[in-house]
Amino acid sequence: MGLMRTFKTLSRWLLGVLFALAGLNHFVLTDFYVSIMPPYLPWPLALVYFSGVAEAGAGILLLSRRTMRWGGWGIIAVCVAVFPANLHMALHPDQFPRFSEAVLWVRLPLQAVVMAWSYWYTHAENATLKA
Repeated sequence: MGLMRTFKTLSRWLLGVLFALAGLNHFVLTDFYVSIMPPYLPWPLALVYFSGVAEAGAGILLLSRRTMRWGGWGIIAVCVAVFPANLHMALHPDQFPRFSEAVLWVRLPLQAVVMAWSYWYTHAENATLKA
C-alpha cells in the first residue's frame, strides 16, 4: 500500500471516529446543543437528537470502504445542516461566553475544510481502498 493510500485510509478513520463521537456527544451534552439552536428552528430537542444520529451514522459509514461514499456525503450534509447553529453562535457570542468570539468565527470556514476532507472519500476510485 502506498504512502498516500495509507494516509488516506488513516485520515478516513480519524474523520469517521471523530464524527461518530461528536454525534454521540449530542446525547451526552443535549442541553448544550439545544442552547445553540437558532430560535427560528422548530423542535430544537428533536433536531439535536436527529443531528446526533446523522453525525454518528455518517461517521460510522465512513469507516467501511463499502459505505464510505455514503459516509462522505453524509458528513457533507451534516455540515450544511448544522451551519445555521454555528452561524447563530458566531453572531451571538454574548450568549456563549465560554467560547472566544474568534473561535466561534473560525469554526465556520473550518466546516468547509471538513466538507472538502469528506468529499475526498466520495469518489469511485476510493472503492479500492482497504478498510
